[in-house]
Amino acid sequence: MKKILIPVLSLVIIMLLWQCRSTRGLSINQLSKGQWTEVKSVDGSVPVERHEAAFVGLGHRLYLLGGRGDKPTSIYDFDSQTWTQGAEPPIEMHHFQPVVYGGNIYVAGAMTGGYPGETPVPHIYIYNPQLDAWREGPEIPEDRRRGGAGAVLHGDKLYLVCGIKDGHRGDHKKWLDVYDFKSDRWEVLPDAPRPRDHFQALIVNDKLYGVGGRTTVSADNPFKNTIGEVDVFDLQSGSWSTLENHLPTPRAGNFIINLGEEILVLGGESFSQEPAHAEVESLNVRTGRWKTLPSQPQGRHGTGVVLYQNKLYTSSGSGNRGGGPELADLWMFSF
Repeated sequence: MKKILIPVLSLVIIMLLWQCRSTRGLSINQLSKGQWTEVKSVDGSVPVERHEAAFVGLGHRLYLLGGRGDKPTSIYDFDSQTWTQGAEPPIEMHHFQPVVYGGNIYVAGAMTGGYPGETPVPHIYIYNPQLDAWREGPEIPEDRRRGGAGAVLHGDKLYLVCGIKDGHRGDHKKWLDVYDFKSDRWEVLPDAPRPRDHFQALIVNDKLYGVGGRTTVSADNPFKNTIGEVDVFDLQSGSWSTLENHLPTPRAGNFIINLGEEILVLGGESFSQEPAHAEVESLNVRTGRWKTLPSQPQGRHGTGVVLYQNKLYTSSGSGNRGGGPELADLWMFSF
């Protein structure tokens, strides 16, 4: 048994190292020459239309979860090249950034209910892809609940940053909290330099980046107040800073991913235009400089982006600012 396991484990390690090496070695020139292609299923199946939802990869599958209304999970299998439907969440949940931990998908910092007075979801919810089943997870402290927050995993800890307390009406938060999966405990960390909601966060080299978003006020105009500043929390020093160079195209409802030293910001919505943003802009975390990459053929907001076998995938979302049209598609960026 040991003689069989050792070569298999070695092969897995080599594959993981190769993927890390290939993404670290990417140049901005390679990304600038990338191309978008629509991915069609072999049987004509499509995902359930949705927006303000989550898009995440796990193993050889892509998952679309949540969104406004009661929507079943949509699952794309790379092996069969087809879409299938999975279980609905136990409650309506939207406006969240998912994280993957221990083979499960975690939802924290979500909203539930209808516009404009949505309420924060009081618990973390967990989706088990193997069982196609949802369960209620740890409670979020009552005085720290909010929706539209950035959520990012680092080691055994889930960081929840900023968000909005009162749906789309106000009470914007600068909060930063961390949940330790091992100890099952929450901890309050220093506030961010500014509040924001309708955005995503990520961590690169022990630094948490909050990019895009806005402070939503439906009574004025929900699409105004977009934020260009990029705020950075250093996990080692426990302090915040703000980058000198702002996001070139401020927008909310954007989705982000990092490839080596590059943070890619895709899609979004803003007061400046009716169609959802198709722009893709890249921040080099070492130089602090922004570059423009090939735009998506279809603008969208309220979804996510996944890296799989050195290609980026995005799906669903809304094609205009606001609630529609909801999209049912899958696009791939090759570089």
